[in-house]
Amino acid sequence: MTGGGSRDALWAVRGILGGRSYLVLAALGFASFVGGWWLLAASGLVDAVFLPAPDAVARRWYAWFSDGSLLVDVRVSLGRVLGGFSLAVLMAVPLGLYIGTFRPLQAFFEPLMEFARYLPAVAFVPLVMLWVGIGEAAKIALIWIGTFFQMVLMVSDNVRQVPMAQIEAAQTLGANRDEVISRVVFKSALPGIVDTLRITLGWAWTYLVVAELVAANSGLGYAILRAQRFLQTDKIFVGILLIGLLGLLFDQGFRLLHRRAFPWLHAR
Repeated sequence: MTGGGSRDALWAVRGILGGRSYLVLAALGFASFVGGWWLLAASGLVDAVFLPAPDAVARRWYAWFSDGSLLVDVRVSLGRVLGGFSLAVLMAVPLGLYIGTFRPLQAFFEPLMEFARYLPAVAFVPLVMLWVGIGEAAKIALIWIGTFFQMVLMVSDNVRQVPMAQIEAAQTLGANRDEVISRVVFKSALPGIVDTLRITLGWAWTYLVVAELVAANSGLGYAILRAQRFLQTDKIFVGILLIGLLGLLFDQGFRLLHRRAFPWLHAR
């Protein structure tokens, strides 16, 4: 009876899972992925040129790290992603706040943002090269294009989810419009905005390879594209896995920030 009840609680809809159990299941998920990859590579069904084994990828990672260029590539790519993402945050959060607050601004900006978010960032490569050249500004601009418009819309949606009752209560207590926006609307929407930033930072990492199409001579995306020319599939895997790992680390950092800043939302 106890065992059955425990299983029912574990598989309950939106049930509670302890931290240790979560980590064990997450580790099993990664282990299953690596194990399946290893078995498929060892089976001989797929040529090593197309699917190198995990140990070959590990050796390539070590060689890349040993020659000193890996850390340089990581640092360069990290600077580009954070540069484009930070620029998007500085522009999108205030704009999204006001679009979500004022209907005239919503009517003016939202259709334009909806249109722009469907434009593929890779299509802007030739235009960005014409507008800002082929330096670091071009890489940052492409990452900005890939994240800004989505971020504006998501922040404005976070703002619109603030209950009207909170705004009316603040107005009843004598708060003026600026105080309502800064002390009620923004603070109430902040947990959702932080979560929006976590999601859009993931998109910024996905646009890294596109950004490094523009006359790059370093960076993880550049290394992946260069490895493609020489059929260095193991190096391509290393680059992809490193981008995924860096993205995961930043994602978990945002999750930790969310828990520390808004603990009442994570109370059991």
